[in-house]
This record gives sequence, C-alpha cells and structure tokens, in this order.
Amino acid sequence: MALAHPETSALVQPSKDGGAHLVLNFSQFASHVAGATRQLQDQGISRGCRTLLMVQPGLELVVLVFSLFQVGAVPIVIDPGMGLRNFRACVKRTKPDALVGGGLAQAISILFFQTFRSVSIRACIRKNFLQVCAQRDEPVDLKPAHAKPEDLAAILFTSGSTGPPKGVCYEHRHFDAQVQILRDLYNIKPGEVDMPLLPVFALFNPALGMTTVVPPVNPSKPAKADPARIVRILQEFKVTNSFGSPVLWKLIGEHCETNEIQLPDLRRILMAGASVPPELLRQWIKIAPGAKIHTPYGATECLPVSSISAKRILSETCIKTEAGYGSCLGRAVPGISIRIQPPIGDSETTIQEDQEIGEIVVTGPVVTTAYDQLPEATERAKIREGDILWHRMGDLGYLDNERNLWFCGRVAERVVTPEGPLFTDFCEAVFNQHPRVLRSALIGLGQVGSQKPAIVVQPETGHFPRDARKRGAFVEELSEIALSSPRTRTIETFFFHRDFPVDVRHNAKIHRLALARIFGSQTNV
Repeated sequence: MALAHPETSALVQPSKDGGAHLVLNFSQFASHVAGATRQLQDQGISRGCRTLLMVQPGLELVVLVFSLFQVGAVPIVIDPGMGLRNFRACVKRTKPDALVGGGLAQAISILFFQTFRSVSIRACIRKNFLQVCAQRDEPVDLKPAHAKPEDLAAILFTSGSTGPPKGVCYEHRHFDAQVQILRDLYNIKPGEVDMPLLPVFALFNPALGMTTVVPPVNPSKPAKADPARIVRILQEFKVTNSFGSPVLWKLIGEHCETNEIQLPDLRRILMAGASVPPELLRQWIKIAPGAKIHTPYGATECLPVSSISAKRILSETCIKTEAGYGSCLGRAVPGISIRIQPPIGDSETTIQEDQEIGEIVVTGPVVTTAYDQLPEATERAKIREGDILWHRMGDLGYLDNERNLWFCGRVAERVVTPEGPLFTDFCEAVFNQHPRVLRSALIGLGQVGSQKPAIVVQPETGHFPRDARKRGAFVEELSEIALSSPRTRTIETFFFHRDFPVDVRHNAKIHRLALARIFGSQTNV
C-alpha cells in the first residue's frame, strides 16, 4: 500500500478538543513503522521475543504491532479493563520477555515485580513516540523478518465471558487466512474508511488497504462511549465500514433515531459479540439505508466461522428467533466446515440428524492450534482427526436442512432441569419482546440436573419496578409470556436487576453464571 498508494490515509486519530486531527498516509505509516522498529531493536527486542503491549488503542498501538511483526517478535495483547487480578494472571502465565508501554505501565511492572519477573526488556514509550519514529525512518535498510506459516505471530486473549481469559496462539497462516476470507466475504476494497469499534480490528485494515479512523471508545468500557461524538466522526470522515457489538450499535442507533440522523456514507456494518436483536437491524436499515448489515460469528480461537445478512434475518429467520428457536448465524464461510456433536460430559453418541442440538465444532484455515501455556485447556477444546484439527466453540447450536447454523446459547450456561435442558437464546428471545424488557437472562438455581429455571430481567431505563405492587404486576406479565411458549412454560421464577454484568470486550455477553450466584438463594425479587 505504501508503494502503490502512498498518499492514501492509513491512520487517523481524531482530535479530542476540536484541534487538528493526526493523520498518517500509508507512506508515513511505513516510515513510522520503520522508525519504531529501530527503537525496539535498540532496546534489545528481537525475533521471537514475546512482547507484552501495554499501550492505549490508537495510532501508537497499530504502529507498534506492525513494528513487532517487522522485527519478528511476538506481540501479546491483553484486553484492558479485565480487572487487575485477571490481568496479572494472564501476564504471569504468558511469561513475556519484554514490556512495551508508557510510564504507568512500567511502574505497574515494578510494583508487581513477581507478576512481571519474566520481563528482562522494558521499552518505555514516551509522549513524543510518533515524532521520534518519524525522525528515525530508514525503510530502505530494513530487512523484514520472513516467517513460516506455522511460526507464532501473536498471542491474543479471549474475553473470559464464561471463565478465565486464555491466550490464543496465532500463527502467521491464521492471520493470512483471516485477511483473505474477510476481504472476499465482504468485498472489501482498498481505499475504504473503517472505524473499528472493537479497536483490535484496526490491525486488519493495513493489510486490507482500508483507512483506520481510531474510535472515541474506552476499550475497557465501550458501552459508556459518547454516541454523539461517534456519529460526528462517522460523518466527518465519511466512514464506509464499521464493526461493533450490538450494545454499541444500540447506543448509537438510539442517538441517531432521537436526533433524526441518517448515515448515508456507511456501506457495510458488522454486528457481533452477542446475539443481534431483529429490532436493532430494522433500526439500522433506516439509519444507514445504503449499508449492507452483516452479523458474523466466530471466536478469538477461530474467526470468522459463518455470516448472515440483515436482509436474510428479517425476511427469513427472525420469526423463528422470536418464537424461541435460536439465532440464525448463516452458513459457513468458504473454507470452514461445521458439525454438531455432544459437549464434553454428555453422551458420546454421534449427532446424526439436522436440527439436533449439540456443541458447535469447526475446522478450517482460521482455526488456531493451542492456548498459550494451557495444555489441558487445549486438549479439551481441540479434536485431532489425522491432519484435521477441529475446535469446540463452547456454544450450543444446530444445523437446519439448508446447512444454516443456529445458535442456542453457551454450553456452560444451559439450565438442566429434571424435565430436560433449557437454552438461553431460546428462552430469552421470548421475554425480550416485552416492551419494558431491555434484556433478560436465563439462569439455573440449584444443582445441574435438578435445576430450577429463572429469568432475570434488566428493564428499560425508567421502568425498574420501584415497589411490591409494580413488581408483582411486572412478574404477572412475564408469567403470561412464559405460558405463551412451549420453550418457557416451565419458568415460574423472575428477578429484576438494574445492570447486568457483561464481558469487558463487547459489553454485550451477559455473565449469566454471575447472575446465578447473585440470585441463587432468593425467591421472586
């Protein structure tokens, strides 16, 4: 891109205070990567060096990641905001050789010396880092590190939505396959402008030839973002592509709807991280009438797996979703194979029939091979059949007669009653149609196998029941909804909670097991 389109904008950091935006074209981006590479090499970072990045998302992070690739080092990227305890556990287990970060990051590494004891190289990133990079560019003399397809490229962490976060080992072949699939699947063209509301997705853009506009989103609290500011940036930079969670798109969509704003420049919207409500898709079709809206499915361990368009959801599948048959995730993307089999611990009989529910298992060129330093977790998640490696997604689903994949919920979050299992995506979709329900969560009370099902409701703003009378009336309405569907008629217990615990990355995946612990000893509240 630097050779073919040197003047095309590569990275844009919007101003926070109305001043000049920081913009790097592809030629400048290449020069900054070259300058940063020299800095890292001068600090002792070399090929194979496991390097923990403690840098805020933005231009510096993108420049540093590509500089580490240039060196042949292995970036380690851990989600900010996962909590100090989880963060320290991830660092200790990953054993980084080097730390790249600002003064605060360096201070944390010294304060928690035992956690960072493997670190022998500390590269401090100053406020003038990008200016120094620009002054030290020597691109002609740089010799890129040539990698084999199976060489370790990076370690990226899972969100930890149903357990401790795990480091996923990405090889160069996995990144290469992802770039090719995403480009072909969504017909992405060089010169498009992307604002990735999940900042790590900015790392794909240079390879795709897209301009990256850094979003005004705190990665540890994405749902607290200012929708008005996001919309202004979408408009000012004529953003054509954006990826984000349903929670963020709901936040932005409500702002647009309230202020009668349309976004005609958007050509492509990707919504992922949790099930996407059909009403959110209907809202965004009005806000961005020229955009194609897609909901891709995948995980840190393998992305993408499948994809479906809003058009298909609204015309074909949403009726079944609202009736409690799960969320349609579309068909497998090219190169990916999907099968359904019993989860670990269930009967090991093979699932033969379409529409029989089991764990989603996938194989293909984007399926990663291992978790870092976690051989037992790797053994549980991977299935080797000769030269083919399958990955257990940890999700429940089924394939219909046309090989569409349907999502039913997480394996760990199903509720197993004496009458049989209940699935989160089946039950919650029924209750979410109540006009005062923002979202709901199926939880199980008691021991697995004899659990009592319950629904926790987070009401829409301003509709939390404030007294026993209003609570009783709300529960009565929910009970009527429960009796209206065969999916939910055994549910008789209801709770209310003001703000659901959610994952750090998307703020969209509900921590249902945490809710079960909160309400485990209570009756209807």
